[in-house]
Parts: sequence; structure tokens; C-alpha cells
Amino acid sequence: MAQKLLFFDQETTTANKTPKRSPLVMRMALLVLVTVSGVYIYYTDRLNIINPVVVVVVDNSAYNVKFLNGNKFQTNSQHCSRINDAESALLHFPKPLTFNREECECNAVHRFAILSMQRSGSGWFETMLNSHINVSSNGEIFSVKERRSNVSTITRTLDQVYNLDWFTSASKNECSAAVGLKWMLNQGVMAHHEEIVEYMNKKGVSVIFLLRRNLLRRMVSVLANSYDRDAKLLNGTHKSHVHSSIEAELLASYKPKINVTELRHILMVEEVKIGKALEFYNSTRHMILYYEDLIANRTANLLKVQQFLRLPCRNLTSRQVKIHRGPWSSQVENWDDIKTVLNGTSHENYLRVDYR
Repeated sequence: MAQKLLFFDQETTTANKTPKRSPLVMRMALLVLVTVSGVYIYYTDRLNIINPVVVVVVDNSAYNVKFLNGNKFQTNSQHCSRINDAESALLHFPKPLTFNREECECNAVHRFAILSMQRSGSGWFETMLNSHINVSSNGEIFSVKERRSNVSTITRTLDQVYNLDWFTSASKNECSAAVGLKWMLNQGVMAHHEEIVEYMNKKGVSVIFLLRRNLLRRMVSVLANSYDRDAKLLNGTHKSHVHSSIEAELLASYKPKINVTELRHILMVEEVKIGKALEFYNSTRHMILYYEDLIANRTANLLKVQQFLRLPCRNLTSRQVKIHRGPWSSQVENWDDIKTVLNGTSHENYLRVDYR
């Protein structure tokens, strides 16, 4: 099939050409377009930075978490917007003397204190809290007597902790969302309770009571830990907490003998102490967590704690291993004597096996 050839003469081709436009007009149009686009992107980004909203979904429930105004060059915390008026008493914007929080200075920090008793699971609980990327719990700060010698030293120490000027291995500082400490009932928290409660309510400190329902089991743990301070069963080293089942079994091999003559009196003294602590600190914002409940359902109870501290919820973990396990009869030397003394009394419930 023959192909058709088309020919154009010079006159026709010239007539169909698009007339040339002025280069100056095209450059001006391009400049205007770039300028308008730049202004639009700038203001859109500013709106997204100033007030972004993220939804955190935990256990099929949605929590709207509004980020605070985040101009990294701001130095006046009054410009950091609160989430709402009801939450404002719990929000704290630290201005540390020892470092600059930089872009995190408008991230609110919640203050907390864990009130507990020795051998009540507080060490284990605190390691789980500190596994949260935004939590700094600084241990038993008031185990040092000088720090609790009077109210002034106590409040001065608390000010350092809550202003992020207290440094421990748990300190996360710049972008902490919750900062606190572990405080035993025999470390000044009872002796100066009126002044401490006033401080906590004024500063918006949230209290977590971590207690044991079974005070007899706590007594066994106290006696065993006291024995190991001298015996040092782990290769000549005393450890209150362990990270392996082998170490746990070795420490649990010691079976203390409980003085049954004073047993009921000691239990009553401990019960009164706990009752007074709950009464003294009843006016604070607080929650009560029992060690036995934490053992039985760790995930659900840690979720409650994180919600109480207004934290983004995460899976919390600890390397610590429980030392005393199994039936009561295998943990003490004089089990039969203990049963005889407690059976038929108000303390009989301590003989029950409430967890493994």
C-alpha cells in the first residue's frame, strides 16, 4: 500500500507557529506561583506544629491526647497551653537548674510518689514503671536519714526531684512525662505527714499506695532478706532482688523461724500503720494497688497505673524474678506453730495461699 507523503511549504509552516511570549512575563508568573506556594506551606506547617492531636487506643478505648504548644524557643511556661482546667493542677512544667529541656519544655510532667513498705514488691513495681520511656522513678531517696531529718530537708529534696534536678540511673529528664520516687512508711512520711500532705496537695503530687494484703508473707520476706545481709548466699554478695530463677531458688532455700509469741502483736502493729497511712493521705489524689493483685493480673493493673499518671500506655516489663513461691509450708521452719497461733483469730486469713 502506497504511503501518502505530506509536504508543507515554508509559508504554511510559518503561519502555524505559536507566537513567542515575553520571557519577562513568564518569569514573573513563576515567581508569584513559588511565593504563594511557600506562604501556604509555611502557615499549614505552623498550624500542624502548634496544635496536633493524636489518638492513643488502649484496650478498645480511645484517649485524645493533645500535644502542648511546642515552640522550642519559648522560655515562659505560662505560654504552654493546658489540656483543660480540670487537669491544670496535675500539670507541671519544670525549669531545671542543671540542664535545658529544650524542645520538651512544654511537655507537662506529672509528679508522683509510691508509698509502700519494705518487701512489698515496690522494687519490682518501680522497675516496671521505669521501663516506660517517659517515666523517671528515682528509688528510695529518703533511705538516707539526712534527707528526712526535718520538714525543710524533705521539701527541699522533693523540689529537686520534681524539678528534674535529681539524677539517678532512672532519670530520663528532658522529655519525662512523670517523675517521682519510692517512699517507705518508715522514712519520715508518717512522722511529718501533715506538712507532706500540704506539700503534695499544693504541688499536685499523685500518690500510689503499694501494699500487701498478706502481711505474714511480707514478714517471711523481711526475715529472709535480713538473714542474707549477713549470710550473703549468692557468692558472698547480698542481693535484695534477683534476675534469675537459680538465684531466686538459692535465696528461697533459707526458711526463717517466726517468733509465734509476738506474731499477732507484730501483725496488728503493721495493720495499724497501714490504716494510719491511708487516713493521713486520704485527701491527696491517690490510688491503692495491692501486690497480690499485681501478681494475679499484671497487665490490667499496670494499665490502671499508667492511666492514673496520665501516661501513654505501654507494655511495662521487669527483669526481676520472684523469690518466694509455692505453698506456705515450704517457706518457714515452724509452719505448724504458726497455724496453731493464728487459727480461729482475725489473722487466720493470712494462712491462705493467695498466689503462687
